[in-house]
Amino acid sequence: MDTAGQNIPLKEFFKYVSLSVLAMIALSCYILADTYFVSSGLGTNGLSALNLAIPVYYFMHGAGLMLGMGGATAYSLYRSRGEERKANEVFTVTMCLSAVLAAVLVIVGAVFSRQLTALLGADKDTFAMTEIYIRVLLCFSPAFVLNNVFVCFVRNDGAPKLSMLATVSGSLSNILLDYVFIFPCNMGMFGAVFATGLAPVIGVCVSSMHFLRKKNNFHAVRCALHFKTAGKIFALGVPSLIEQFSSAIVILVFNFIVLGIGGNTGVAAYGVVANISLVVAAVFTGIAQGMQPILSRIGGEGRAKKQRSCLMLALATGIVFSVIIYVLLAVFAEPIADVFNREKDPELTRIAAEGMRIYFTAAVFLCLNIIGCTFFTSCGRPLPAHIISILRGLIVIIPSALILSALAGFTGVWISYPVTEGIVAVVAIIMLVTFLRRREAPENRE
Repeated sequence: MDTAGQNIPLKEFFKYVSLSVLAMIALSCYILADTYFVSSGLGTNGLSALNLAIPVYYFMHGAGLMLGMGGATAYSLYRSRGEERKANEVFTVTMCLSAVLAAVLVIVGAVFSRQLTALLGADKDTFAMTEIYIRVLLCFSPAFVLNNVFVCFVRNDGAPKLSMLATVSGSLSNILLDYVFIFPCNMGMFGAVFATGLAPVIGVCVSSMHFLRKKNNFHAVRCALHFKTAGKIFALGVPSLIEQFSSAIVILVFNFIVLGIGGNTGVAAYGVVANISLVVAAVFTGIAQGMQPILSRIGGEGRAKKQRSCLMLALATGIVFSVIIYVLLAVFAEPIADVFNREKDPELTRIAAEGMRIYFTAAVFLCLNIIGCTFFTSCGRPLPAHIISILRGLIVIIPSALILSALAGFTGVWISYPVTEGIVAVVAIIMLVTFLRRREAPENRE
């Protein structure tokens, strides 16, 4: 039932968004827990090694999310139109693509982990820890990919609570196992990544309850691997990949810049900021993914006009969160930095605290870009989403980081992020306004 003022079911919106935000925050704790326990157990070099390896996690997670979000969005669109056969074909093709992707990632981890470690810039002090993290992480890629696919499909199949529970249970187990493996078991970096790898295994087991209880509306069917279906999945999911890939590129570029300015201490300080950024982005991604099933369904039912109300509510929610997040990080920057500073290095705390206060001025822009990107994808318009993602991840951020760091050192590194998100936000607003005006033209009104 639609509320008169908002044109969308508020209870359903906040149910999906709140559960999705909790799930995404829990998911981001995979790496945040590693950051804390690695910094406590292995010191600055361990924290630096972890940050050098993080781009691999982002890419793997993004690739799985591409298939999960792309497949689940297409599935939801077909189901809302009553095309059950096509919806199940989408699930089947998504699973086949997931198997291929997982196999490729496992091979890369087993054969090319040393080359990847060197490419990411590890030196003699961090090489061994970085290499073992990458190798073990990629060996668990089948679990990461399958977990992303299941979580997205289960959420789009009307079970957001189970989707959230799968993610949260995996994350909580990761935190517990991180402590056990690093400290009592003294397993070092292997223990950290082993705990991270087991988390999606637990998530998959929880998601499987949707099948065991026979509440699922999707299942595998006999069908050909149509390029058209695969293309649709990729088209709708690529923005999710680019979003994660852009995070990997940003960290990679920043690592090289910061390594030249402040050495391993600088990389460790940036690692603190980057991993907190993962949690911040997870909040906005959670809001975006929470609105996605609603947007896809009402769009598939031909109620496209009501998608605007859903977008406005998501943006309002995101802006409130962005203000709260920035105030908290600005006020408590030093204590937060100290949590990840076992050796109590004052330089690490100073650099990280300064970075948080500048870096996260991008929060409002980040919120708009992530939600806007998902809005276009959910409406079946992947091109604007691609433009937003590519601008954020490649075209604007890299030259901004290189130019501003050359002009202002560390301060320039931090400033480049809000500058990038701000520029892209202007482009996103223009595309959103243009799209909505066309939707509301007299000839397009419901």
